[in-house]
Amino acid sequence: MNEAVKTLDGWFSLHDFRTIDWPALREVSPADRDSMLNELQNFLGDMDITKKMGEGEHTIYSIVGQKADLLFFTLRPTLEGLNEVENQLNKLRIADYLLPAYSYVSVVELSNYLANHMAKGEDPYENKHVRERLYPELPARKHICFYPMTKRRSLSDNWYMLPMEERQAMIRDHGAIGRTYAGKIKQIIGGSIGLDDFEWGVTLFADDALDFKRIVTEMRFDESSARFAEFGSFLIGNYVAADELPNFFRI
Repeated sequence: MNEAVKTLDGWFSLHDFRTIDWPALREVSPADRDSMLNELQNFLGDMDITKKMGEGEHTIYSIVGQKADLLFFTLRPTLEGLNEVENQLNKLRIADYLLPAYSYVSVVELSNYLANHMAKGEDPYENKHVRERLYPELPARKHICFYPMTKRRSLSDNWYMLPMEERQAMIRDHGAIGRTYAGKIKQIIGGSIGLDDFEWGVTLFADDALDFKRIVTEMRFDESSARFAEFGSFLIGNYVAADELPNFFRI
């Protein structure tokens, strides 16, 4: 049996995409709409408290195109905590007008494909740089890009039949491309084998949306992607601060 990849796992992740029922929301009186938005902002205020306690993260983006209108991206230490946030959002009055469009569940991960530079015997979960990757602070960058992906398992190109050393070499080359975008793009990898339809959910943050196009184009020519990568839908959005939500929902 071929050697399986090992991972370090951090926060659980939920990408919750919603479509807004604008015709129905237009029938709500301005006073009721303001009341619903106040309830939503109180909910987000409680989320901010959790964030300040270091027990999770969250952000909101307005999605461009017809696949969705809003993304609520949440990170929590447990799957139960993630589900609790999802249920709390669904119980808000404004949730009657936030129709589910798509969701993705994963856990932030680091794999042993990349070289391990930690001291021998060191607990990786106590390493500062590892913790920053597994329990990331979500940046307030102008744009977000999310897409799921899977490694191909065909007869001619089966990622899971390759020796560990060959997979490691390809991933190192793949990561070298990503490092050229350091400072421009922040990347979060969510492992989702056994958790959702694809094997990973990739989230990118950037202030220049064209950097998404540039990095994905370069990586498509890398062997690990050209031979083995299969992608789901790409969803792109613009950052929405909590205090901007009343203007966003204004009709």
